Amino acid sequence: MTTPPNPDSFFLLSSQRRSVRAYSAAPVPDVLLQQVLRTARQAPSGANLQPGSFIAVQGDARARLSAELIAAFKAGQQEVEDYAYFPKPMPGVLRRRQVAAARALYGALGIAREDRGARDQQFERNFCFFEAPVALVVTIRSDFGSGGYMDLGMALYGLMLAAQSCGLSTCAIGALASYPGLVRRHLGLETDSTIVCGMALGYADPLAPVNQTVTERCELDDFFRVVG
Repeated sequence: MTTPPNPDSFFLLSSQRRSVRAYSAAPVPDVLLQQVLRTARQAPSGANLQPGSFIAVQGDARARLSAELIAAFKAGQQEVEDYAYFPKPMPGVLRRRQVAAARALYGALGIAREDRGARDQQFERNFCFFEAPVALVVTIRSDFGSGGYMDLGMALYGLMLAAQSCGLSTCAIGALASYPGLVRRHLGLETDSTIVCGMALGYADPLAPVNQTVTERCELDDFFRVVG
């Protein structure tokens, strides 16, 4: 007899997921990483095209990539991003959410708003994948339209929840999309590979203050309504 699903387990799993920015040094077994990736690929996609690729960056290749990304950031270098992430200009309601998220992160770290140096130092950790044992770069073919990004987003969330179910933690890293040419060059990718984001994956450091960051979600009435 098939065991009936327990919806409470999913609700608990999704509510416990956090963007984790500090990890233990414990390695993630290859077989476990592969299981998580296969589960992520179960996400639905239009015409079953399953857009997007995941590249694990390791060893010297990872160290060189991180070093050049940090150097570019410190130098104030800018590249034309492959795709627009945030609306321009940012509407006030969304700007308030952005500010609240930053306040939660830097508040957990005890970094004052005016301490630009400490804020930049924390931001640089994006380019080190927060020292997680697994560093992924996520790409998509440049000829995909918006629907492909929607499908890839479902796969990314599937990856996060699959990792969470195995006791792993994750953090999507949008900062990598700010240097697409640099990332493509280091990974030997063709120009038709759009750099979507990075992903840190590993076992969370439970004692790290940054992992105490809690961001709020908007109320149901802010994004749901009934017509008719």
